[in-house]
Amino acid sequence: MIQSTLLMFIIKLALNGVAAFLAILLWSKTRDAAWMSLVAGAVTGYAGIVYELLVALGVVLEGTVLIAGIPLLTLLFTVIPTLFYILAFILMLARSK
Repeated sequence: MIQSTLLMFIIKLALNGVAAFLAILLWSKTRDAAWMSLVAGAVTGYAGIVYELLVALGVVLEGTVLIAGIPLLTLLFTVIPTLFYILAFILMLARSK
């Protein structure tokens, strides 16, 4: 693996790890659906980065199920965190009216 790619993974893991840790701490203190969606987005985003690193290191093989040429798990780990963020923003907007 190229050294700059490895450095980028380390930075992403460190920063997203802190975000996921703080999100889990928030999770225990709130039961609000909007905040829970933000927490879920942060945690699934971190899981996606860990999966991406495992694939890059060859520990996990990408699945054979492809959607438009993209492996299914890669697509899910890319889309699901954003969907959680969208849901959180919709819930916050609906609550503020």
